[in-house]
Amino acid sequence: MELRLDGRIALITGASSGFGAHFARLLVREGARVVIGARRTDRIAALADELGDAALAVAMDVNDEASIIAAYDAAEARFGTVDTVIANAGIAVGGRSTELPASDVATVVATNFTGLYLTAREGAKRMISAGFRDSERGRIVLIGSITAELTGQGESAYAAIKAGVAHLGRQFAREWVRQGVNVNTIQPGYIQTEIAGDWFQTEGGARQVAAFHRHRLCPIDALDAPLVFLCSDASRYITGSTITVDDGQVL
Repeated sequence: MELRLDGRIALITGASSGFGAHFARLLVREGARVVIGARRTDRIAALADELGDAALAVAMDVNDEASIIAAYDAAEARFGTVDTVIANAGIAVGGRSTELPASDVATVVATNFTGLYLTAREGAKRMISAGFRDSERGRIVLIGSITAELTGQGESAYAAIKAGVAHLGRQFAREWVRQGVNVNTIQPGYIQTEIAGDWFQTEGGARQVAAFHRHRLCPIDALDAPLVFLCSDASRYITGSTITVDDGQVL
């Protein structure tokens, strides 16, 4: 089966680097038009220039509901109703739970959970209003993390919120199951992106990688096939699922 995304209109949050920028290039390559949102407008402007007429850069802060609504408005004005949402924006704030300031916890919750919630909700509202119940064309993919399945030191808030994201995906899927909107979650393993900083170049990071069964990080393109599938028409019968892509790191 050849999977293509021709004709799809996708909105991607956190698109200024890492997963988001990679996903934007991937979806354009597979035939979609993309709306790339982030706070770092210089980066998404450069990415939109690279991708050409198939891309629109929009200033977007997922902590601000008005900003989310404005991004969807801009998407509709340029391309039409968004039928594919990749809720990817996120931040990581490390530290032992006994030492993590309340403000840092609140920041992680606001971006990684509330912002994701509002992004998916706004997309679903517009898909439902556009009559996706009949076409069953709506696709929402939440980007979680395998930390949702792990315990450790220094990631308590981040990991617990990512576990909440996986369950939120199931809740959304159940709520919109008759409205033509499929919602699924991808949980990536450890991948070298900007959010990881230089951790994997440190002695501690090297020890972590050595402890993985295959002694390696996942490449970022390990997410390509599952993401394209979940965004495509071929995933019509998949909703409420959580897919872990981690090269066996949590085994």
